Parts: sequence; structure tokens; C-alpha cells
Amino acid sequence: MISFFREYRLFAIVMGCLSAIIVTVFYFALKKKNVLPIYQPANVNVELVDNSIQHVSKYHKINNFSLVNQNGKTVTQKDYEGKIYVADFFFTTCQTICPIMTKNMTEIQKAILDDDDIMLLSHSVTPEIDTVAQLKRYAIEKGVNDKKWNLVTGDKKQIYDLARKSYLAVKSDGNDDYGMVHTENFMLIDKKRRIRGFYDGTKKEDIEKLLDDIETLKESYE
Repeated sequence: MISFFREYRLFAIVMGCLSAIIVTVFYFALKKKNVLPIYQPANVNVELVDNSIQHVSKYHKINNFSLVNQNGKTVTQKDYEGKIYVADFFFTTCQTICPIMTKNMTEIQKAILDDDDIMLLSHSVTPEIDTVAQLKRYAIEKGVNDKKWNLVTGDKKQIYDLARKSYLAVKSDGNDDYGMVHTENFMLIDKKRRIRGFYDGTKKEDIEKLLDDIETLKESYE
């Protein structure tokens, strides 16, 4: 019996190593890498998309913009170049969903405060009311960190076009003067200015998913 084991010991070792390799290969082959979708106008709720781009099914990106933040500083795509960021639309005098959205965005701010790759961007849908001074008061009241989170105002048509033609985030109220019905949507934007997720900014579980998706997106750049 001893001689039998001695004779086949090398064979057993080789087979054991081979089995381990095969198991490892199958494990990584079967393990699916979590990849976030890339959203296009053609696969988003049509109510949120301007009818001029509802047919677009690829290559959609956030357009260039030039707006003013709570400190009176001009904010453009340059400020978000090479960044992952979360965007939304709000107004400071809103008494319904905005306070909840802002509170939840503040929670996101806390989670990403020390991460230089992540930023936040909130657009006012009532720029005629949300002046720089108004945004500054709101920012102080809500604990906005100026280095991480821009609250922006500016030309109403530009904000409307961003909302409807870039972020695919708000509904039109049907008026010719660029009226907007803002929604609870938070959008996750990648480093190539593409939409990678939509989340309900009033729901805790969606905020948790958003934070998880940020980590997934970060891993895709490693």
C-alpha cells in the first residue's frame, strides 16, 4: 500500500494543482463584473426628454454649460472634468420634495467629502428667484461644502436645455418660456459626461444604491 502511494504521489500532486487552477479559472470566468448601464435619450421616460432628442440611442453626453454658483463663481464643465458627479434640479423656495432631496444630497456629501474624484451639482429651476445671494443663504443653511457641491443659477433657457436635453431629468410644463416641473431625480454622471444612473432623491434606499454605484463606477477606472 505504501509503495502504491509513493508511485502515484507525483500524479496526485499534479492533479491537485491542476484541479485548483481549473476551479480558479471557472470562478473568475463565472464571476460577473458589475457594470453600470449608459443611459441614452431613447431608453429614458419620454416625459423627461426633449422631443428633439428622443430618438438618440447612443453617444449621448452632458452638454457644455456656463452657470454661476453660490459664491458668484462661474462654473463650467472644466470644473467637473475628470470627475464623477451627482446632479439634480431644485429650487430654494420649494416646500415639498426639495428639502428631502437636499438633506439626502447632504448625506451623499458626507460620504464623499474626502474623495477628490466625486462632486455634486444642483441646478435651480427658478433662476429668476434663486440669485447668487439666495443660493448662498441656502448653502449656509443646508451645510453645503463649497469645494464639493455647487448650487448654480443662470440663464433659464440654458438650465431648461440642460435639464431636458442633457440630464433627461425634468418635465416641461408646456409653456413657451421654458417652464420646468422638476422631479426627484438624482443623476450619476461619469468622467466621460455620460449618465450612468437615475435615483429617487427622496428615498433612503435609492441613496444607498447611488453610493454603491459610485463605488462600482470608481472601480471601473482602476
